[in-house]
Amino acid sequence: MNAAATMIRKLQGSLIGTALLGLIASSAQAQTPATPRVDQRQAHQQARIAQGAASGALTAQETQRLERGQAAVQNAEAQAKADGTVTQQERRHLHRMQERKSAAIHRAKHNDKTATGQ
Repeated sequence: MNAAATMIRKLQGSLIGTALLGLIASSAQAQTPATPRVDQRQAHQQARIAQGAASGALTAQETQRLERGQAAVQNAEAQAKADGTVTQQERRHLHRMQERKSAAIHRAKHNDKTATGQ
């Protein structure tokens, strides 16, 4: 009986520990504001750059410049999230940055420069 009681206490302790870890993890997620549209668009633009580099539509220099532009958007997003809230003004700023970066990707992919130098 004593061994069974010890096992039950250990099980209860482990369940309580697991519940606490889950609570901590969910509160940490709740503190980080979500920006799903920004993240989705960021991934799409990264894919466009990768496709352009793979097809030869982008030169190495163009690819590097566009990657730096995407990194700037990511940094701006991190700064917007730093205080725990992404305001409408910050969201508008991120969307404007992404519009400019999207246009830059389009221009670079459709200019006469290619990775093969033709």
